[in-house]
Order: sequence, then C-alpha cells, then structure tokens
Amino acid sequence: MDIGIGLPSNIPGAEAVQVVEWAGRAERLGFSSLGAIDRLVYDNYEPLITLAAAAAVTTRIRLATVVVIAPLHANTAMLAKQVASVNRLSGGRLVLGLAPGGRADDYEASRLAFDKRGRAFDLMITEMRDIWSGGRGIGPRSAAPQIIIGGFAPRSFERAARHGDGWIAGADGAEVFAQGAERARQAWRAAGREDRPRFQALCYFSLGPDPDHHAKKYLHDYYAFAGPFAEKIAAATLKDKETIRSTIEAYEKAGNDELILLPVNPDPEQVDLLAEAIG
Repeated sequence: MDIGIGLPSNIPGAEAVQVVEWAGRAERLGFSSLGAIDRLVYDNYEPLITLAAAAAVTTRIRLATVVVIAPLHANTAMLAKQVASVNRLSGGRLVLGLAPGGRADDYEASRLAFDKRGRAFDLMITEMRDIWSGGRGIGPRSAAPQIIIGGFAPRSFERAARHGDGWIAGADGAEVFAQGAERARQAWRAAGREDRPRFQALCYFSLGPDPDHHAKKYLHDYYAFAGPFAEKIAAATLKDKETIRSTIEAYEKAGNDELILLPVNPDPEQVDLLAEAIG
C-alpha cells in the first residue's frame, strides 16, 4: 500500500513557505502523493492552485485532490482547463479526487443549488472528459487524469463505477473503509467493468510536542458544523508510532491502495516525524 501525506494548505494560518517546504520534504522522504483538501467557506488555500505550487518544487510525487468539490466550479470548461493545466505542468502527476460535497454553506456562498449538486456533478464529469479528449478546442491538451470519486451514499458508488477509476473514503477508520470498498466492488461488477477500482483513504495525524492540542484546535474548528463528530475525529487522530503503524496495517489488510495522512499542524517538521514513525 502506498503512503501519501496531505499538505497543510487546509490549516488556518499555514504560510506559503510552509506549504512549499512541506512538498519538497515529502518528495525527498519518499511519500507517494501530496494531498490537498477543498472547502470554500473556510480559511484554506484552493487545492488546484496549491498543487500547482507543489508541482513547481517537485518532480516525482503524485499530486492528489482529496477532493475537489466539483459542482462549486459552475464553469465546467474552466475547471477542465485548470485540471489539464496542473496535469500538464506537473508532467501528468495529477490524481483528481472529486465529490459533490456535503456543506450547504459552500453552496450558499456560491449561489448554487445544494439539492441539485448530484446531477450537476454527473454532467460535469462527462463534459470534462469530452474536453480533455479534444472536444470544443479547449487546451492545454492533456491526457485525462485518474479520477477518484468520493461519497458514501449509494449513488456515490454507482457514480464512481460509471465515471471514475476508483473510490476514496473519508477519515472514518479502516472498518468503515472496508464496507465502502466492498460496495464499490459491487458497483463495479454491476456496471460490467472488468477492471478493479483504485482505493484511497484518509486519516489525520499529529506528532511531536502536544499532539492533542493541535488535533483539537484544528479539527474542532474544521468540523464544527458536524457537532459531536468533531470530537470523535479529533480523538481518532494518529498520535504515536505504534498507532500509525497498526492503522497502516489495518488499511492494507482491508484492501486499500493508498492511505493519505492529513496534518493538523503546519510545521514542516511533521513530515520528518511521520516518515520516522512509519519507518
């Protein structure tokens, strides 16, 4: 199983120098991917722009959106162009995670219909694939990136099997991941696909001095809309070598292809501490 690492671009107050230094360290230490999260109504950097910055200081590591909330980008042609640009500038290293999102405030701020996001999402994927294959004369010309689709509703698995190359789980633990992965496999079979889905999953980590403080400070804020779930996910943050290694083993046994560990502390030393903990 590959081990990727999230960029600190979603942590309020993260500085540009920290994000860029983080990317370089992650590549040097052998992580498989750099992940960037999407939110609109939050103090974070936009994921495709963040990954473009990371592309400029790296040459090997994959660049993964985990995920882009696609329907917020109402101009599908522009989103397709932005994706193609990052993919082309990075030498084809972009892995495009997509989902419709579950935050109504993001849609309200965009003046878009929250209850119509699913259908809009399906149409966007079809349109973007047409653009990447040369339709409508929109460049730069770039091969379509690998598309990984998120979500846990029944429709999400059907959508992944119809439009995507794989499925991504949230930070809900290996047991929940395993349940979702089996549903994805069933959707693949129902769609008549002979290939297998590529799986990704997310976990949060916090290492070094006072890991509980950093986990609670960030995750209680980021998940404030989710009520008690914020405390649950903060408590589940990986905070020591033994827990990190046992979690990696659990996801690997569950059939995951890549686990991306997301930070709660923007200090680039977290990259080194994680690499050391993984061994």
